[in-house]
Amino acid sequence: MHTSLTLRTDFGWTEAVVDEDGGLKRFYEVINILSQNPQVKFSTKLDDFDSIYWDFFYKKNALTLHYNIYTGVTLYPQKFAQAAKKENEAVVEVAGFLETELLVNTSKKYLS
Repeated sequence: MHTSLTLRTDFGWTEAVVDEDGGLKRFYEVINILSQNPQVKFSTKLDDFDSIYWDFFYKKNALTLHYNIYTGVTLYPQKFAQAAKKENEAVVEVAGFLETELLVNTSKKYLS
C-alpha cells in the first residue's frame, strides 16, 4: 500500500500524487479524511466516465481532489498554472496532512 505522497511541479503548478495506484476506495478514504477537517469546505462534485473531481476550499484556497482510473488520486489547485503561490502552498499543506492521516489509518489496520 502506497502512503508516501509525491509532489510534482512539472506543469507549472504543484500537484500532490496521493496514490498513483489508488482506486475508488482510496479516493473516498481521502474524502473522508478531508471532510473531518473543519478548514475544508467542499463546493463541487463531478463524476465523469473515468474520473471524479471534488472541488473544495482549504483556508480560502480553491483546490481539487481528482480520481482517475489510470492515474490514481491527485490533488492540485483549481487554477492550474494560474494558481497563486498560496494556492500551491495549500496543496503542499493538505498533502502533508493527508500523508500523516493515511499513515495513521494504515497503522491502525495492521494493528487490528
